[in-house]
Amino acid sequence: MKKLLALLLSLCLVAALCAGCGSTPTPAEDDSTTTTPEEPVTVRLGGLKGPTSMGMVKLLSDNDAGKTTNHYEFSMAGSADELTPKMLQGELDILAVPVNLGSVLYNNSDGAVQLLAVNTLGVIYLVEKGGQTVTDWNSLKGQTIYATGKGSTPEYALNYLLAQNGLDPETDVTVEYKSEHSECLAALLSNEGSVAVLPQPFVTTAQMKQDSVHVALDLTAEWAKLQEGSEEPSAMLTGIVIARTDYVAEHPEEVSKFLDGYKASVEYVNANVDDAAKLIAAFDIVPEAVAQKALPYCQIVFIEGAEMKEQLSGYLKVLFDQNPQSVGGALPDDAFYFQR
Repeated sequence: MKKLLALLLSLCLVAALCAGCGSTPTPAEDDSTTTTPEEPVTVRLGGLKGPTSMGMVKLLSDNDAGKTTNHYEFSMAGSADELTPKMLQGELDILAVPVNLGSVLYNNSDGAVQLLAVNTLGVIYLVEKGGQTVTDWNSLKGQTIYATGKGSTPEYALNYLLAQNGLDPETDVTVEYKSEHSECLAALLSNEGSVAVLPQPFVTTAQMKQDSVHVALDLTAEWAKLQEGSEEPSAMLTGIVIARTDYVAEHPEEVSKFLDGYKASVEYVNANVDDAAKLIAAFDIVPEAVAQKALPYCQIVFIEGAEMKEQLSGYLKVLFDQNPQSVGGALPDDAFYFQR
């Protein structure tokens, strides 16, 4: 009897142990059930009003909806002068800027910034009000051209194109420089038969005001013609995305996530003009009607890696040859060009 009782007690003990194994999680199971999702890392992002920020709008919209792997705090300004000091002071991590400014900042800050991507090709056009008198570069001889950017990239790019097409910028044409695009636009609209160099979306704004305004020459396409067969080809570029060098070194995964999201945003904007125009207006970049008409001509792109380096280094060389200070006194070395 005692042996039977002992056996029954042993069986009960085994059953209890087995029940315990089935109902009580192991330490590994406990860990898996208590793991919380990784919090998005905050990236402080900046951009300028105009084409250089238009490609970001889907990324920014997804961010507001909580759909991005990074969390973005976005700052926008009308001038790069408002945002570049914040980047150099460590208050911004990534910033969209005019194409030569990245090189200037790199050279003047001991390499404190790196180039992540090209985001805008040339958005500059030579437009004419009235008759079709400008049909090629030679037909500009003797003309007055309204333009902006005296002493900066637009002047050097225009001079290069004029000279490469057989015109002396000093004697064959008269370039009347205005301080702002709006002044240039006003001069064009008030003078029949006048010619001006304007970027998008100002070209679209001019055409919406007066239907006699038309594009005579696409300066990006004209630049590309000059590169055919060149040993060091370049592209006419407008905008780039830069980041603080120390931020890139400390947060490589977040930078890569940004680039992936930004690329997808650019692709969306180019493929969905109507919806993108609504987002562009919502972020107060330009009005929806202007964005809708201008987007196909804004040449918003995403170019990184070796192709980015090839296109930008050639363009910076053209600017350097005209005025070394336009790129910060020297052509940037390989460390400037980020590759993942």
